[in-house]
Amino acid sequence: MDSDTFHHPRWLQAPSNLSWSTVRDPGAATAPRAAPRARGGSQGPTLQEQPRGRHGGAHVTRRVSRDLESRGHAGRGRAPRATGATRRPRARWEPEVASPARDRKRREEAKGAGGGGGGGGGGAGAAPYLEAVLSPNKLRSMATVLMCRRFPRLSRVTALSTTAKRGSSKSKKEKRDKPGAAKTGGEPGATIQLLKPQDYRVLYDPAAHGKGRAGSQQHVDRDSSQALGDTFTGPGTVQAPRTFPTASSRALSPVRNALPKPKSSPRVEQTILATLHKEEAEKEKREMHDSKEDPRMFQKGRPEYRSLSCDRAEPAQPLPAEEGDSILQSVAGCEGSPGILTDYFLKLSRLPAERRAALASDRRFSALCHRAGTAIRLFSTPDLIQILKACVPLAVPASHPLLDACEAEFCRRAWDMGLEQLLLVADCWRCLERSVPSYLAILFSYANLHWKDLTLPRFVQLLYIIGEGRRSPADLVQKVESTILKHLDAFTLEELGAICLGLFKSLSGISDHVMRRIADRVSLQMEDMSTYALVNVLKMLRYTRMDHLPLMRELGRVIPARIPATNIQGIMHITLTYSSLHFFDEDVLTAVATSLPSKVFYCRSKDAAKFLWSFGCLDYEPPNEEFYSSLIKQLHAKLHEFSKFPEHLLTALLGLAFVKRFPEELIDFALREEFVQKTRGSKYELDKDLFTLGRSVEIECPTYQGSLLPPQLCQEFTEMVSSFAEREIYVRPEILEATSLLESMLGGPEYVKNHMILPHTRSSDLEVRLATDGHPIPFNFKGPVAAQKLKDVGVSLTDDLMAQLIQGRAHNQSPTEVGNEARIPGQDAAGAPCWGAALPAGSKSQAEPKAGRWQPREVRLALQVSNRNHFCYGSKRLLGLHCLKRRQLRLLGYVVVELPFWEWFPLLKRTRSEKLSYLHYKVFCPELLSRAG
Repeated sequence: MDSDTFHHPRWLQAPSNLSWSTVRDPGAATAPRAAPRARGGSQGPTLQEQPRGRHGGAHVTRRVSRDLESRGHAGRGRAPRATGATRRPRARWEPEVASPARDRKRREEAKGAGGGGGGGGGGAGAAPYLEAVLSPNKLRSMATVLMCRRFPRLSRVTALSTTAKRGSSKSKKEKRDKPGAAKTGGEPGATIQLLKPQDYRVLYDPAAHGKGRAGSQQHVDRDSSQALGDTFTGPGTVQAPRTFPTASSRALSPVRNALPKPKSSPRVEQTILATLHKEEAEKEKREMHDSKEDPRMFQKGRPEYRSLSCDRAEPAQPLPAEEGDSILQSVAGCEGSPGILTDYFLKLSRLPAERRAALASDRRFSALCHRAGTAIRLFSTPDLIQILKACVPLAVPASHPLLDACEAEFCRRAWDMGLEQLLLVADCWRCLERSVPSYLAILFSYANLHWKDLTLPRFVQLLYIIGEGRRSPADLVQKVESTILKHLDAFTLEELGAICLGLFKSLSGISDHVMRRIADRVSLQMEDMSTYALVNVLKMLRYTRMDHLPLMRELGRVIPARIPATNIQGIMHITLTYSSLHFFDEDVLTAVATSLPSKVFYCRSKDAAKFLWSFGCLDYEPPNEEFYSSLIKQLHAKLHEFSKFPEHLLTALLGLAFVKRFPEELIDFALREEFVQKTRGSKYELDKDLFTLGRSVEIECPTYQGSLLPPQLCQEFTEMVSSFAEREIYVRPEILEATSLLESMLGGPEYVKNHMILPHTRSSDLEVRLATDGHPIPFNFKGPVAAQKLKDVGVSLTDDLMAQLIQGRAHNQSPTEVGNEARIPGQDAAGAPCWGAALPAGSKSQAEPKAGRWQPREVRLALQVSNRNHFCYGSKRLLGLHCLKRRQLRLLGYVVVELPFWEWFPLLKRTRSEKLSYLHYKVFCPELLSRAG
């Protein structure tokens, strides 16, 4: 059957007394007519309406040509065609671009044709008109109108014209046949062509009305695939490309339309289909690759888990849909027997997935749930558990009243149930994604009292429930640790991963000893462990801050080859473990940087932020620049998420700042007043991160023109950080010792200042200022110790000098001699400084400069007393934050002097003279002084 031809079914045949007014389109009553009715009654009505709907675009006229025999006979006076004459090509429906001039011309022609008929009244042309209407050709047009009524979407057809057309392929002139010609000749087929706006499709297959929904859907899919190759645009016209069904493209008229007739190209269609299949395959591959891992994989390792967990697999023998309908029909007559209701739920849970999904809106299923809820206390505990298990494949919503009743009933019966039943019910609640804190509290209390009944599978299942509930019972911590050590060698590797994940999710503390034992076993069997279980162990390793070197080394050997096949969340946790433990492994980071750009599309805002933070924290520049560019692009794509998760944007921007990258658009967004307010209202402490970002932009981006932190807010952050430093940083022994020795070496507390030059970096600096000739310059006149110095005395105030002043001079020493003992090596006997030596405290050899004023030709030193936390694990590689600090100090004109922990910490146990010699070498270095020249 030609897909262009619409054959009217038997149920659409019109009765003999049917008139045009009874089948007229309902919307035509209010639509304006395209042309007024001719004076003669022989001309039939022509209906048009303007395009409607939300699609817009070019106005396209849909016309249905009607063969009005009476008008052709009366208006043109042509003789009827003889029987057996050559049949002209069958008329087709074709679209044409609306043209007011052309329409006006046609209306004038129609008026002339009607006037030529000369009919005086409607009665003269009534019989021919009725005969024309009742012809099979016209019934097809009326069938179209009825279809528009039956299927409301067809009412979007923009125009409908009931004019029949027969044209000769040679002359292209319209000819009218006399009444009765349709009877003598072969019955011409009517062709209906309905153009549609974009994304709107009308099916023309009459067989589809006799099929079910499945057949209609298949036709939709087939028509959609056919329409892909039929996109066209008219030459010389400006309009968006529009897609039409294959039938539409075949019906285009080259005479009445300036649109070329597209030809069906099998090669093009094959190319399009191949592209679609390729895109679908890639999408499936991406979804499969990026799908979240199943945290219940450990349950497949032992058969004992079958009685402790809910099986979410599809039933082996699905229930026929007809039997499911029979069950739902019998709900009304059911008396509500608990056994029958349980059987109903179990059977319905075996329906096919698409049929189960439809139960949510089925009133009969709602009635079944209502009956079960009202009779909840009549069920035995095993039956009630079976109903809860059936709710999992039935996808009952977590807030359903039936589940409310089940939760209350299980809480009431919990102490009369066994531990195995309690764990099974808890697993069902997890599968239903329902939060049940009251039930879990009862379960944990019950398990605490019956801890001896916990077998190995029950223990692992309990830890899984604890993790999924995000709640850590404090009274179980000791028992959990002892049980882990008891069964450590008997756990499978997947069970070890499940245990670590449960502890990590519930934020359960665990001793270093237990974590180290777990890490010992994992490091020996890492190659046999799944990546998912290994990532779970790394999460707990990161949480406990465990520096397990054998595990990290084995991880660096095993994990790079697995990274390409690991999903994006797993890669993020691996990378975050390295940065959190400050462990630098270039092979792992390179593998991550190489694999990430192709997967960056799957990064959540959290993932992108953690990747940037991890690489920035380790101060690693990957070999491929697209690593950073792809992640920055993903940040722009996820910008809408940062209003809800402001901490992720700050984390990402700080990671970028560590490696000297400052995306100005994102920074401007992060420093706006409204975003700053969101960060301050967050549950996380983000003030320090915001302060670090804002000050870093001011120092390192002199051309930046975007938003900045207001001065009052910076002052508030500075006071907050300074208060913390006074309590936690300035009082560290290695810093206090260095400060005291520098004061003694340089001549007093006014020559050295223990403070934070850059408060936003949250670490201490020992500032010293030197002249070009090596003389120290006093500048710290606001310190509490400097206020107590002795003025106009050329010696330093020491403990020995104070004792001598109180007890008298020992061995008749002069004050000058006492002062000489307090000097560092490098001063002569007269107290005059040699090269690089210090001036005595209070010396008048040069004027005291104002505090904070930068003097010409001076060197400002920023001594860094670092510790192990400033460097990567087991290396001399600085972390990102401290690289940023040193970089910004240099930009401000400071000379950075390192007192690294591997040099300074061992000296703390040595003699005073050794420490002074070391500090003298660091401060009075010729290379430093030459920079001021």
